[in-house]
Amino acid sequence: MTRTLDRNIDALVDRTKHDLAKSGLQERVADAITRFAGSMVFVYLHLVFFGAWIAVNTGILPILRPFDPSLVVLAMIASVEAIFLSTFVLISQNRMAAADDKRADLNLQISLLHEHETTRLIALVSELAHKLDVRTQVDDEIEELKRDVQPERVMERIEERGESLLQSEN
Repeated sequence: MTRTLDRNIDALVDRTKHDLAKSGLQERVADAITRFAGSMVFVYLHLVFFGAWIAVNTGILPILRPFDPSLVVLAMIASVEAIFLSTFVLISQNRMAAADDKRADLNLQISLLHEHETTRLIALVSELAHKLDVRTQVDDEIEELKRDVQPERVMERIEERGESLLQSEN
């Protein structure tokens, strides 16, 4: 691997460590619960717990006297657990969405910088070709490529076309 790639990987790892260290206890607990709830161990524990509860309370496993024959208590426990688990999952998803937004912003900035640098390189090569009296078949296209892209105009055009699409559907 190149030194640049190694440096970039190290920067990403350091940023992830920094973000984890910056997260609060509540976020770390929510992430730990969400990770556990998404594991096969969680599934196996629930299979054993619910299976035993149902087996005991329906009389299939007569080692104990049924204590919830209608399984209402089991349903309540499962419902409360589902409420809490969904809340923990939402907390984790919100944090991940915020991190995704940061990465998207970074990608946009890098793309805009790359586009600007490419435009400058095209202008430089075009100028060199002109000075060396080299003719190309794509002069019109090169002239267009030499112009900087204005992100605001691109967003406006996307919004205009999106609105016209919505209007044509109605």
